[in-house]
Amino acid sequence: MATDFENNTWVINYSFDNYYNKKFSLEDDSTLSKKDKTITWINTYGLDYMDEFRSMVISNELDDFLLRLFANQNLGNKVIELEEQLFIAVRILKTENHNLESEQMFFVVGKDFIWCIQEKWGDHFDWIRNRIFENKGIIRKKRADYLLYFILETIISNYKEKYEEIVLMENMLDRATQLEPTPEFMFEVEQNKAMIHQFKKASHGLRDIAVRLERVEVKGFHTKYFSEIREQVNGLTNDIDSDIQELESQINLFFSIQGHRLNEVMKTLTIFSVIFIPLTFMAGIYGMNFENIPELKWHYGYFILLGLMLVVTLFSIIIFKRKKWF
Repeated sequence: MATDFENNTWVINYSFDNYYNKKFSLEDDSTLSKKDKTITWINTYGLDYMDEFRSMVISNELDDFLLRLFANQNLGNKVIELEEQLFIAVRILKTENHNLESEQMFFVVGKDFIWCIQEKWGDHFDWIRNRIFENKGIIRKKRADYLLYFILETIISNYKEKYEEIVLMENMLDRATQLEPTPEFMFEVEQNKAMIHQFKKASHGLRDIAVRLERVEVKGFHTKYFSEIREQVNGLTNDIDSDIQELESQINLFFSIQGHRLNEVMKTLTIFSVIFIPLTFMAGIYGMNFENIPELKWHYGYFILLGLMLVVTLFSIIIFKRKKWF
């Protein structure tokens, strides 16, 4: 009966002439390097298989320092040179859902094998597998370093596609000029900022990995592929930095527009207040219930008061026009 480790592990072995793809078996597939012209690619989903990891390390005579590295599920981004092998740890974004999550990913790379260990189920490498199965391009002519390049390049391409899908920067300015600063809109803005910074952090991690891979000195490992990885990541990080600046400027513009609208409202209310305050004052005086108010006995007192109110109103309007408040 297959173990959980075997149920969550797949192996692909290929050469220019042939390949096979099957569920992993500890009994038949534990040897990473076949010592022939084939390349072995093993994918494990899950980090909680320390007994099986130990068995793989021992049976392949790998550096037992790997076990300490596998045990640290928050290792971040690292490139460590071992004897004729390379260990890579990278924290990547899971972009299958709108709510971005991160996962730890480990690679053990030799000249003719890659053992890829992911914290969570699922990846975006099916197109690489299809190229291997259909013998497209030159992937089946190359060694494991070229396969590693393809895997890292796929992660970057997936970042670019998901980033463009989620962060729609081009619509923010139009919306800012039309919407009110409601809590819902501001929450959406903060979510966009958080997503951008998540992509920025993940991209910087990949850039560090690419820079370190350019400097490694492991037998059979060609570093030329990873200059292209670094350039792609730099392009993505430049786009992200540009979008961050644009978002900040748009947020400032948004508040400037809303402040201008508020000033216009306050200006209108002030004009009405200045006009009606003296009218209210006069109405209040002659609305008091004292008997000794001589004007109350005037025959034309009511019309005189209305005329006075009209004069005050016209005088206020003339002043406002001269001050160019209208």
